[in-house]
Amino acid sequence: MKKRIGILGGMSPESTAEFYLGIVSKYFSKYKDNSYPEILIFCVDFQKMIALQEGGDKKSYIQALMIGINSLITAGADFITIPSNAPHVVYHELAALSSKPILSIVENTAQKAKSMDFKRLLLTGTLYTMQSDYYKLEFEKYGIHMVVPGERDQQEINRIIFAELVHGKIKEASANWFKKMIETYEVDGVVLGCTELPMLIKQTDTTLTLLNTLDIHAEKTLEYSLGLNNL
Repeated sequence: MKKRIGILGGMSPESTAEFYLGIVSKYFSKYKDNSYPEILIFCVDFQKMIALQEGGDKKSYIQALMIGINSLITAGADFITIPSNAPHVVYHELAALSSKPILSIVENTAQKAKSMDFKRLLLTGTLYTMQSDYYKLEFEKYGIHMVVPGERDQQEINRIIFAELVHGKIKEASANWFKKMIETYEVDGVVLGCTELPMLIKQTDTTLTLLNTLDIHAEKTLEYSLGLNNL
């Protein structure tokens, strides 16, 4: 029996929609029917989440996320999946408070990177993600060193995400800059540690291997729903 998926979304709406469609399309491509898992979506107040992140109010941030998680559980979700990287800075706290399992986009990506035998990766994402250590600590468990861009590059990536991508804007100048920027770092590959970044760059745009966290997480979410993997 398929597990009902609970998506804690809205961070941002663009990636939430892409994640939902990704799960459905992955199911159809594998099984060629429309019996994909039941899916519930709770979209948080994105601006409130950003303010709590920037303000460093960890307790209130956790409480706000738990409102969404508990709403999904009350509605009948069998497990929770979050198609956004930043909330995973408090993943362990959320997992401890939740009465249902929560999948980790960071762990799923780390496992994928390990399977591809990566040793040194560039982490791109929001300032909140690039300046936190939750990705570094998780990847270290798999023997992978995580590099972050320099300060100026971090600021520009963050600007592109919040001024353009979360609003569905894809600018050629930004895409060209991002492609050139990642190729200045000596790494095995690049973690697209913001679920909007796959809108900006595709694997065909660069010789560096891209780890699309949104796509990896959608695949693992579907597999878990179908009972094909465990936490």
